[in-house]
Amino acid sequence: MIIVGSYTAASNGNGEGIGTFWRDGRTGELTPAGSLELDSPSWLTPHPTLPVLYAVNETAEGAISAVAVAGDGTLEVLNSLPTGGADPCHLAVTPDGRFLLCANYSGGSLAAFALGPDGVPTVRTALVQHEGGGPNAERQEAAHVHMAVVDETGTLVSAVDLGTDEIRSYRIGEEGDLIPVSVSALPAGTGPRQLVRRPGTGHAYVVGELAASLVTVREEPAGTFTVVNSVPATLNPGGENLPAQLELHGDRLFLSNRGPEAITEFALDGVLPKAVADHGTGEGPRHFSIIGEHCYVASQNNDAIQAYERATWRLIGTYPIGSPAFVGPWRR
Repeated sequence: MIIVGSYTAASNGNGEGIGTFWRDGRTGELTPAGSLELDSPSWLTPHPTLPVLYAVNETAEGAISAVAVAGDGTLEVLNSLPTGGADPCHLAVTPDGRFLLCANYSGGSLAAFALGPDGVPTVRTALVQHEGGGPNAERQEAAHVHMAVVDETGTLVSAVDLGTDEIRSYRIGEEGDLIPVSVSALPAGTGPRQLVRRPGTGHAYVVGELAASLVTVREEPAGTFTVVNSVPATLNPGGENLPAQLELHGDRLFLSNRGPEAITEFALDGVLPKAVADHGTGEGPRHFSIIGEHCYVASQNNDAIQAYERATWRLIGTYPIGSPAFVGPWRR
């Protein structure tokens, strides 16, 4: 099953909330399964073991919602809690299912929530406020936490801050408190949006949204990141570009680029990425997921999910949905 989150009228979008689709594993085609009206669920994260889905409500008030997912694809809101910051845009769950981490973009903060045995958030356990800015006066006038990345141990979270050109790491305490570990600086004006670790290498990759770059970093010790190199976000750089979603798939990296309207494929020579192809997409590819032999792209400005055959990048289907911001598998 595929889950799709969208921007709704609550943030000037055209979507209705969350949609679910059945996926044909052979053809890649999608069939609508269920839907749920919810304010701007622009990022979705499943619980690691329970049939519970977490959604941000990316609004000025800022909230998270827990949603029950039934076997037939229908959805039901279990509860909602305020995040303590405006425009939450990313969520991560610890592998043991005890805590939910939330990045508040406009709020410039990182929040943690305790999860009950049923997966329902019970209380916000921590809220840390970032301060600072960067050289881009329009986008870096203040801190803007864009992603919360939990390590494989579930005890460390790294907050990617687009506004301050930093990655701030915290130890997750036994009661869900956030204990500062380190602050890692990236080149001024990078505008880091996402961080993806490459398992078994001690390296990770950072999307530089404002610099239109893909930055390789070394993590040593845990939670501390040092820049190794930086390359353009596309095979053919130039012109306006706001790179968005990064996915590691085997020995390849895939990065969506808004402006060029393409997903760029990178080969990994050791640990360093080399752009090898720009695959065309619809307009505003905010998010995508590679599932099996297919790639599903949330073309935000086309109000559609587009499905591609990954081997040939042939378009196999277009599925209307207002202002899609997230598309991913319900279970990997």
